[in-house]
Amino acid sequence: MSTMGRFHRHDDEPGHGHGHGHDPADHDHRHDGPSPDPDSAEHGDHTGYATGTERVEVLERIFGENDRTAAQNRADFDAAGVTAINLMSSPGAGKTELLRRVLAQLQGSVRVGVVEGDIETSIDADRLEGFGAVISLLNTANGFGGECHLDAPMVRSALSRLSLDALDLLLVENVGNLVCPAEFAVGEHHRVMVYAITEGEEKPLKYPVMFRSVDLVLVNKIDLLPHLDFDLPAFKRNLQAVNPGVTVLETSARTGHGVDELCTWLQAARPHEPAAAG
Repeated sequence: MSTMGRFHRHDDEPGHGHGHGHDPADHDHRHDGPSPDPDSAEHGDHTGYATGTERVEVLERIFGENDRTAAQNRADFDAAGVTAINLMSSPGAGKTELLRRVLAQLQGSVRVGVVEGDIETSIDADRLEGFGAVISLLNTANGFGGECHLDAPMVRSALSRLSLDALDLLLVENVGNLVCPAEFAVGEHHRVMVYAITEGEEKPLKYPVMFRSVDLVLVNKIDLLPHLDFDLPAFKRNLQAVNPGVTVLETSARTGHGVDELCTWLQAARPHEPAAAG
């Protein structure tokens, strides 16, 4: 992906995009409308705005650092024989409840660690306790600027609280967001997306970066299908249009439908033996 292709804007903030970094000086802003009058107090002081060239350099630095750290994370996972899964979705799609089901089913047979990403609170991490997994909570509001995604340096900081040699599988529950998490590798071996049918069948076309970046799409809340005006075949056509051949499983975190198949997929994805030391 090109540097400029990875520059994105938040759909909940029209006309306002930014590159991501943990140093406030790395943040870069743009306005899609007409250039403001520099003498207008309404728009504040814009003298610090980066030029196009500076913006590219900032983004290259941000993504370059992230990709180098992601490679380090991946090397550590491989050396320990751990498979890392980056689990992404929009808020409320059902990631955490599906994880509870998965952890309960894998308990005693697979050694699982979880990096639980949220902007604030330990609510989701608390819900995952008691299923035998080792949980490392990562709040992006604590030292990471409250970012709307996890990146490789954040995940690396969370790994310091885990013993990879004691794990078979690492599940990274990313911050709920349908845009930003797809742009930042964390060192994962696979990407999985949880998609709730309450979100509408057109989303693969509107948010193609997320949908084309994943290896598995979990079509969740499928138990609600009889009660919604959701066109499942149309959704699958839209999904295949942006990510041909992607694996799709229908799930329900409420009823447990599809969890057996998901656990089978996760177990097949993980390595059977630790990678040989370099």
